[in-house]
Amino acid sequence: MDQHSSDIVDYYTQHYREDQRLTGRPQARLEWIRTLELLRDLLPEPGARVLDVGGGTGAYARALVSAGHQVRLVDLVPGHVAHARAGQPSIDAQVADARALPYADDAFDAALLLGPLYHLVRRVDRLRALREAVRVTGPGGRVVAAVISRFAGALDFAATGRLDERTLAEARTLLTDGTNDPRIGFTHAYFHRVEEITDECRAAGLTEVVVHGVEGPAWTAAEAAIGGATEERVFGGALDLARVYSSEPALVASSVHLLAIGRVPAR
Repeated sequence: MDQHSSDIVDYYTQHYREDQRLTGRPQARLEWIRTLELLRDLLPEPGARVLDVGGGTGAYARALVSAGHQVRLVDLVPGHVAHARAGQPSIDAQVADARALPYADDAFDAALLLGPLYHLVRRVDRLRALREAVRVTGPGGRVVAAVISRFAGALDFAATGRLDERTLAEARTLLTDGTNDPRIGFTHAYFHRVEEITDECRAAGLTEVVVHGVEGPAWTAAEAAIGGATEERVFGGALDLARVYSSEPALVASSVHLLAIGRVPAR
């Protein structure tokens, strides 16, 4: 394991509870609801063999198993794998690196990369992970990859009243350099523009690439409304707009997460 990977494992082992991520703030609730809706529409019929690469503690994998899919989860963090195995339903899971998947060619009907790409700072590593997902997915199957929008951090700081000179300076830097500064928050990460993830998916061999904005353009309003009288109404409106503008090119990048979907061509 290289130093970068060790740092990621340390972050999720010592400093962050991945198993609690999707149940708290409005942005996370929007991510959970919309990701499941998109997967429902994009994946094959129940019974499909789905590889969940970087699947964390298994939240999405459990939902897919409950929907009737055959899911295999891999994650770099041993604690995440243990958590996935221990939950109900238990998930078939093992420790592995997204850049070197321990599976045969065409072993799955679809592959998900809902976490690895934004932790791979170098383009060459992101392409390795995407190409591995393409390799293990049969022709005609879909690869679904999540990345974090280049603008998510600054929008989050503004919506929650935390934008200051330091975070504003980081926002300016991110306009030309997508590499996150861990001193500002989060950990080693790369934040994408829509055209970048589109290009990376195509470079990895995927066709019919479409990018969705997961949380939609009004997630910041939902965050700002926390504790107010209109909190749930604003959240409902944000969810409605996330559905309406899901793949609208002019608004996709306003989401926190971008979900890129491509099809594996005939070999």
